[in-house]
Amino acid sequence: MTDVIDQLFSVDGKVTVITGGSRGIGKMFAKGFAMAGAKVYIVARKEAAVTATAQELSELGTCIPLTGDLGSKAGADAVAAEIASRESKVDVLINNAGAIWQAPLEDYPDSAWDKLWNINVKGVFYLTVALLPQLRAAASPVSPARVINLGSVDADQVPSWETYAYAASKAGVHMLTRHLGHQLAAEHITVNGIVPGPFQSNMTTGVLDTEGPREELLSRVALGREGTWEDAAGVAIFLASRAGSFLTGALIPMDGGMSTHH
Repeated sequence: MTDVIDQLFSVDGKVTVITGGSRGIGKMFAKGFAMAGAKVYIVARKEAAVTATAQELSELGTCIPLTGDLGSKAGADAVAAEIASRESKVDVLINNAGAIWQAPLEDYPDSAWDKLWNINVKGVFYLTVALLPQLRAAASPVSPARVINLGSVDADQVPSWETYAYAASKAGVHMLTRHLGHQLAAEHITVNGIVPGPFQSNMTTGVLDTEGPREELLSRVALGREGTWEDAAGVAIFLASRAGSFLTGALIPMDGGMSTHH
């Protein structure tokens, strides 16, 4: 019985690509998949950071660094081409790379909208499309290929901070996830979204590391704490395993209950 359950949640040997994998939630995903026996590629803009993370996680499993900028179609195509030169198939693509921008309403810059839309939405779309040949090669009715996109609780409730372009772009990710999930289902490629609440990352450092803002944020979390790497990895591994193969177009709250009260 134990073997059956282990197989149900196994990602052993799966070729997994994780963008924004050098830090934050992306690193949490990478740690879990590496420990679970997947062959993990992590992608980030900064070579030193992604190399250091890959070296750290290689002590736990297989983790390979790739440098790339997903803020343009050319950048996404270049990352996909590099992956295609190494792998004939990709079992799991986790579109985690993202950016945030906070500024007062009347000072909110046009550049913020361009940057966040390019990275948070277009980057997800372009990399997924560019890797379709590898995803199709991995896909079968019994074991679909998986795409997992990172949304945000800020897409579904008005944030406490002035992050207009971020919240709007993540709402776009949620609809893009559902749209792609519908479109690619016939090809045995599932597309689901994870909707995280507070986790330690560069985006949340100023909040979670400051007593007042931390208390205010966690007061909105029903479970009263921030997420851990085990919380993040567990949800992603579920979606990537046999256990999650009948889900597509779903958005899974990973927020400690933030979405239960607005």
